[in-house]
Amino acid sequence: MKILITGGAGFIGSAVVRLAVSRGHGVVNVDALTYAACLENVADAAQSPLYAFEQADIRDRARLDEVFAKHQPDVVMHLAAESHVDRSIDGPGDFIETNITGTYNMLEAARHFWVSHGKPESFRFHHISTDEVFGSLPADPSVQFTEDTPYDPRSPYSASKASSDHLVRAWAETYGLPVVLTNCSNNYGPFHFPEKLVPVIILNAIAGKPLPIYGDGSNVRDWLYVEDHADALLLVVQKGQLNRSYNIGGENECSNLELVQTLCKILDTKQPKADGGSYSEQITFVTDRPGHDARYAIDPTRIRTELDWRPSVTVEQGLEKTVQWYLDNEAWWRPLQERQGVGSRLGTNA
Repeated sequence: MKILITGGAGFIGSAVVRLAVSRGHGVVNVDALTYAACLENVADAAQSPLYAFEQADIRDRARLDEVFAKHQPDVVMHLAAESHVDRSIDGPGDFIETNITGTYNMLEAARHFWVSHGKPESFRFHHISTDEVFGSLPADPSVQFTEDTPYDPRSPYSASKASSDHLVRAWAETYGLPVVLTNCSNNYGPFHFPEKLVPVIILNAIAGKPLPIYGDGSNVRDWLYVEDHADALLLVVQKGQLNRSYNIGGENECSNLELVQTLCKILDTKQPKADGGSYSEQITFVTDRPGHDARYAIDPTRIRTELDWRPSVTVEQGLEKTVQWYLDNEAWWRPLQERQGVGSRLGTNA
């Protein structure tokens, strides 16, 4: 199977590229190489004859047509997106252009290719999205997001992703384009760009800097190890039911404060501080972000029962692997800290 993967030099996309190539699939990595992309994420996969790279912006329809015509993919996995909520608060325009207009261009390029090749039944357009499109949940642990939860996005980022989800469903209904959709919970793991919570905490901790937590740290997320997510995505694109959506969660719900405290305990063991103290002493509570959703939680029943998928690690196991990866890979993350906005508080210009 040849897979065209957009955003394959990003965090989740690169995990899909690495796994797909390791399983013997042909991969065409389409990435614009914007600020959060890094080709080192796929350096090992790039050594394989199964791998091809095309630098292309999904906002450029003509370029996308060229890529489809050249590589003739069997399926598309669309991951390219602007994804940082704080950046969407400061500059929503990029999110509208990439996540909405870019998805429109991908749908049209895929539809043109699919029609011109006789509408092959095996073709799939797999759109990868987020649980943030569903809005915020109450504290009641019995209430979770299902695939039928009404959309209620609260940030420019989640609104742009919700819009892209609606476009994908509209192209399926109007034009018959064969699609599958997935909505995932918060990812973490190796190669996570150092502006998101988990890598920020790890890298600030070992640098002796404050560990910033928004508000009182009570916001709850379901945490999904990125390599588990990649495994689920490949399963869905191959075996998911046509025109159906699947929620992918880590089954690991915890508050931001609990997550940071867990990271501190892991670091206390793996790289003890010279003064014998705990990294938790560096925790600092900062002004909350505007519109910060209180809780996300995924009900994984559909993907578990229909596709027999479950995550392979607990959040504690996944975080331990993640911490060790960052400790072992300073040569990867150190240069990225010099990129635009990294290490700065964003999302304060609302």
